[in-house]
Order: sequence, then C-alpha cells, then structure tokens
Amino acid sequence: MNTRRALAFIFCTVALDVLALGVMIPVLPKIVLGFMDGDTAGAAEMFGLFATVWALMQFFCSPLLGALSDRFGRRPVILISCLGLGLDYIFMALAPSLLLLFVGRVVSGITSATIGTAFAYIADVTKPEERAKAFGLIGMAFGLGFVVGPAIGGLLGGLDPRLPFWVSAAACLANAAFGWFVLPESLPPERRMAFSWKRANPVGSLKLLASQGQLLGLASVDFLGNFAHQVLPAVFVLYAGHRYGWGEATVGLTLAFVGICTAIVQGLLIGRIVRRIGPRWAVIAGLLAGAAGMSIYGLAATGPWFWAGVPVMAFWGVAGPALQDMMTRRVGGSEQGQLQGAASASRSIAGLIAPGVFAVLFAWTIDTVPGAAFLLAGGLLAAAAVVTWFVTARTRPAAHAP
Repeated sequence: MNTRRALAFIFCTVALDVLALGVMIPVLPKIVLGFMDGDTAGAAEMFGLFATVWALMQFFCSPLLGALSDRFGRRPVILISCLGLGLDYIFMALAPSLLLLFVGRVVSGITSATIGTAFAYIADVTKPEERAKAFGLIGMAFGLGFVVGPAIGGLLGGLDPRLPFWVSAAACLANAAFGWFVLPESLPPERRMAFSWKRANPVGSLKLLASQGQLLGLASVDFLGNFAHQVLPAVFVLYAGHRYGWGEATVGLTLAFVGICTAIVQGLLIGRIVRRIGPRWAVIAGLLAGAAGMSIYGLAATGPWFWAGVPVMAFWGVAGPALQDMMTRRVGGSEQGQLQGAASASRSIAGLIAPGVFAVLFAWTIDTVPGAAFLLAGGLLAAAAVVTWFVTARTRPAAHAP
C-alpha cells in the first residue's frame, strides 16, 4: 500500500468534509430565517433544533459506521459516506421547504459521522510511533476546514444563499470519485470482526471504552477536552463583541490567526514534540497549554491580550493526536472502528451538553465575570491533565497488536 497517498486522501476527505460543514455556517441560518418569514426568534429556535438533531445523528451513527468498517473494511464506508454527503448537499440546495431542509440536515449528520472511520484508517496504515504525527495532520485539516469554510460560505452566500450547497456538493462528489481510484483498503479480511448490533449502538460501543481502566481514563480525558472546546463555538462571537467590540471582520481575522497557529503546531511540530517527550507528556503538556490559553482568553481585558493567548492555545493541539495515539494502542486492529465510533459518540454527548452550559454561564456572568465560561473551560482542561497524570502513571505495554 502507498501509505503516503492513502493518508493524503484521508487528509483531503476530512478537510473537505469539515470545509463543506463550515461553508454552511454563514448561510444556513439565513435560509432558515427565510422559511420562517423573518421571525428571528422562531428561526433561532429552529436552527437550534437543526444543530441538536445533527449532533444526535453523530451520536447514533458514528458507532454504527465504525462497526460496519470493522466488518466490511474502511474503504466502502468512507467512499459511500462521501458520496452520500455530496448527494445530500444537492438535496438541500434544491429543498423547497423547511421540512425538506431539515431532512437534509439529518442525512448530513449521518454521512458526516465518517470522521471516526477516517481515524481508524490512519490507525490501520501507520506504525504506532508515527500515529501521533498522522493524527496531527488530520487535526490540521479540521482547523483549516473550520477557518476557511465559513469565509468561503460568506463570500458565496453573498452571491446566492444556495450556492455554498452546490460548491460543497461538488467538493464531496469529486472527493468520492478521486477516492474510488486512489484509496486502497486498509483492513485485510483476516483482521475484520463480525458485525454485531451490541457493538454498533452507542451504549454498546461505549462499553469498549470501559473494558480497560486505562482506556476508560483516557476516554474521560478526551471527553473533558471536547467539552471544554465547545466554549469557542458557544460564546466566542458574543464574548468578543461584548468585551472588545469586535465586528465580523475582526472575528474573521482572529479565526484565521487561530487556524494558522493550529496548522503550524499540528502540521509541523507535533511529530517532533511527541518523539522528544513521548505521548504521555505530550498529552499533559498540551492540556496545560490549553488551560493556560483559556485562562488568558477569560482574563484578557483587551483584544491584544486575547490575541496573545492564541499561540499558547495552539499548543493544546498537541494533546488530541497524542491521546488518540495512546488510545489506539490499547485495542486490537479489528476494534479500531468501534473505538473511533465510541469516541465520536462520547464527543457527540459533549457537543449536546456543553454549548448550553457555557452559554448559560456566559449569560449569568456577563456583567460580573464576562470570561467565566473560558475560565471554566480552562479548569476542565487542567483537570483533564491531572486525570492523565494518574491514569498513565503506570503505563504498561499494550496487550493488543496495533
């Protein structure tokens, strides 16, 4: 197998999936508002329902796709998901009613659940000592997609609110066609596992995380990290506008700065950092950097002080790939899909709960401690670093073949 070519395709798949999702951010609320005849309050409630259902689809379908990839291989699951996502964007571009747009969003949540399978593919084709670097590249794809996507969506949406859907559809379908020719299967038949609904449902898949004490501890760290990360989409725009008076342009430039710093750390530095200090210390150091960055965000009295926290926060990006590396070493090759499905389900739970927690906290403390939500997120990351310290204090060699 040409590992470099396969990883390049997986990178493109994740980047395009996230880019396509990001392109929707500026235009989807406006389209919903149009269907609601300008009722802003009603549109906000409906858009919240869209987001909740999308996260629920991720929760239910990530374990299912992971189990299917353990049974039938990664390649068909990834390609069918890319194809389905592209066709779904066409459906949403043509949707003549709010109900059909909602149906399209549900399908989008299902087909976008393939990200976990992409992580399982990486675990299949990389050596254990190279996984953290490979996972870092996928993290860079996430960062670039979420930074570039909304910018493209805003530009295209200014021409036609439906145009971003067509562009996203073209990107996903082109990626599916490209993958048909270049993406080899990563999971040979002898390493596959029989399909079971007990493993494919969210509760059953989460049992894998509880099957080992150390794996459960690492999964808890992953949950805390993803819970803390939700503070950014939940309150960042409102916080920046209230405390610093930032408009759309300044927010966009700040996000671009975040994306650049994240890309540098995850694309260029993470491999060197993990080789030098090891995955365990990389996770701990990354989480502490994230805690420090969140604290700077929450305490920054001016915009320049907030920007000073961005490079510090970027080093949080070391923790995720190193944590993924440690988790993949603790299950066998035939369970990588289930592991990633379970991890995605856990992150979906964080995505369902955390935004409301941070939004309510911001609303309650806006006149007293406006950065309280960021300080809470920083505390969660510091707690995650402590959990990592204790969970990995007696690290033993993995009992399963990677």
